[in-house]
Amino acid sequence: MTSNIHPSVFDTITPKTLAGASTDRLMHHAHFVTTTGDSHHLAEALAGRGVVPLL
Repeated sequence: MTSNIHPSVFDTITPKTLAGASTDRLMHHAHFVTTTGDSHHLAEALAGRGVVPLL
């Protein structure tokens, strides 16, 4: 699972009890990977090479 939202603010998008239970289960034995650098997806989208509209 990936997210650009820090787990401490999950309760802003879900009910507080659900946010607490969800983060407990997701973070138990989890491995955290923090990445740095520019987003290749954003660069492609801004250059107009991202999503191709369906006809």
